[in-house]
Amino acid sequence: MNNRYSHFLLFAQEDLKSAEVLFKEEIFNQACFHSQQAAEKSLKAFIKTRKRTAPKIHNLSELLNICLEYELSFKNLTDYCRYLDRFYISTRYPETFVGSIPEGLPIKTDAKKAIEYAENIYCFVKEILS
Repeated sequence: MNNRYSHFLLFAQEDLKSAEVLFKEEIFNQACFHSQQAAEKSLKAFIKTRKRTAPKIHNLSELLNICLEYELSFKNLTDYCRYLDRFYISTRYPETFVGSIPEGLPIKTDAKKAIEYAENIYCFVKEILS
């Protein structure tokens, strides 16, 4: 693996594993956060392969737009990114979760879906880069 992006993919993989452990422990808000982080680092890995600096942003939709400049098939990840974007701030800071996710803190079904979407993004990026 090329060092320009390998660390991002390694950290993405670790975030996915963390999300799965947290899910098993029924800590669903943090499982969602780590899912969002896995997707973010996966997209940034791709951006790094295009000899760009990974932007210091956390919005997956914005990162996806950068990826789309180079590869139109990233369009298939749009819904995944929109879903996971809900979890960056709302699961990180207790004072922001009220009202940021209409249903309140994420529940089991939210976390399961978040992990699945993050895995899809991670696998998609990994395949494109192989």
